[in-house]
Amino acid sequence: MGTRAVVATVAPARADAAELGGAARHGVANLLGVAVAAVAGFGLNIVVTRGWSMSEAGLFFAATSAFMIAYAAARLGTGVGSVYFISRYRTLGQPERIRASVLVGLLPVVLVGTAIAVAGWWAAPRIVALTFTEPVPGAVRALRALLLFVPVAALCDFALAACRGFGKMRPLLLVERLGRTGLQLAGVGLAALLGLTATTALPLAWALPYLPAALLGTVWLARLVRRAERATEAPPVPLREEFGPYWRYSGPRALSGLAQMAVQRLDIVLLGALRGLADAALYTAATRFLALGQLSGQALSTAVQHRLATHLVRDDRAAAGRLYQAATGWLVLLAWPAYLLFAVFAGPMLHLFGDGYAAGQRITVFLSLVMLVATGCGMVDTVLNMAGRTSWTFYNALAGTVVNVVLNVLLIPRFGVMGAAAAWSASILLTNLVPLAQLHHAYRLHPFGRGTLTAAGLALACFGVPALLARTLLDAGPLTLAVLAAVGAAGYAGAVWRLRRVLQLDALRALRRSRGR
Repeated sequence: MGTRAVVATVAPARADAAELGGAARHGVANLLGVAVAAVAGFGLNIVVTRGWSMSEAGLFFAATSAFMIAYAAARLGTGVGSVYFISRYRTLGQPERIRASVLVGLLPVVLVGTAIAVAGWWAAPRIVALTFTEPVPGAVRALRALLLFVPVAALCDFALAACRGFGKMRPLLLVERLGRTGLQLAGVGLAALLGLTATTALPLAWALPYLPAALLGTVWLARLVRRAERATEAPPVPLREEFGPYWRYSGPRALSGLAQMAVQRLDIVLLGALRGLADAALYTAATRFLALGQLSGQALSTAVQHRLATHLVRDDRAAAGRLYQAATGWLVLLAWPAYLLFAVFAGPMLHLFGDGYAAGQRITVFLSLVMLVATGCGMVDTVLNMAGRTSWTFYNALAGTVVNVVLNVLLIPRFGVMGAAAAWSASILLTNLVPLAQLHHAYRLHPFGRGTLTAAGLALACFGVPALLARTLLDAGPLTLAVLAAVGAAGYAGAVWRLRRVLQLDALRALRRSRGR
């Protein structure tokens, strides 16, 4: 074999190692931030359920769910759009287009967010009257206190997403994962300690941290834009040239992002309206464990977004496929043990929220098993978006929302919280399996590499099968299950280390060597 052939063979391997190393480094950094954010968010829910009554906690959870739906509408899909276009222009060597791309996304977000806040303030009494069959004291004040911060939260999300388009994860970690979530926990904890009202003080304590986060994120983004413009002498592109391409891409994503948030949060609002605020609080507590597993997926997704965009802009499907499979393997490696443990320890964990919340055990078990399937599909929406198929993600999300709403309306009155869990499960499966089929059909991309299958097998062997046998054959109690979980974790760590090459965890070592050189 000649020298050129050797170089041709070794260069892609080094590029793959560097690519996976960078993704792994950002993924690990995001996971550390996500771990802190998860603990803060989980602790915040415990403070709320223990600091206020079940009905007051249900009102807070329903009001914050309505806020999140309004906030998703105000974002207009610009999070994904900014990552896509900024990554694209950096890859194509066109930094003069970045400022216009940022501004055509930023200005509509601020305007629409302000309009939603004003309209929501004016319509809050009517919204509450339509939502709840019986009067709920303080519901209007709670909703208005939160809606004031919709444009601020949307601005914060836009700025941090645009920073990710520059390949910068630090703003997201410091401002969002550590700063905002930490301040929220501190504020809610102080409100509980002082015995403040759940209708005004609690919502304000939760929402106020968006203000400093939005300010810091915007300043950080402005610095990155100015730095990029120094690399070119070309004049900035006019806004009108960017408006059409940007919104043709981001427009469908605006609706799909709203639909996805509705699937995640609308069931809490409907439970409060159809079954009462106590059921809304119970369902929120029972499903908060799932958010801990989902955060690992969000961390890895933000780490690989701009890399996927770069590969798919170049139509390098082989590199995109390798990155997709590696990231899915890492996601399964992290999330499957968590979901299996949630299913096993659902009862003891729900006792953390206080009296009355252990009744949600079946919901936690059921949804934990559904999330195993969703996690195994990997970050399908992220890949479709970075391939430019935002219209596909919109139709998928719309179908999931329709299924979710229809099943919630049909099942909640009869089955209560379990009906809401069944409706959410149906939409989760639909919005993961359909895009999985689309990716394979259009791009021949799939997440089922050796690393993904190995990670799934290890999680089942170390956590799933032993716990299932102990629960069904021995009727084991929490202490026995805890011992099995500890032994399984030790075995899991050893097996992961032995199979680190198959799981592509050596990317971290490759990155360290490359940085040393």
